[in-house]
Amino acid sequence: MARRCELTGKETQFGHNVSHSKRSTNRRFAPNIQSVSLLSEALGRSVSLRISTRALRTVVKKGGLDRFL
Repeated sequence: MARRCELTGKETQFGHNVSHSKRSTNRRFAPNIQSVSLLSEALGRSVSLRISTRALRTVVKKGGLDRFL
């Protein structure tokens, strides 16, 4: 499966490791994706999503999945 957040669309980014001698090698910055079940009051059931931890913090701050959307 793709390492992509289903709510925000955040996905893997690419960059460089830079050593002390300034030699660059490729690397990946993967988002922290977690599988969670969030309760939707509008649907009346829980929804299973794969979202980033940053998006999960925002959902909790807004007061739930329905208010976030």
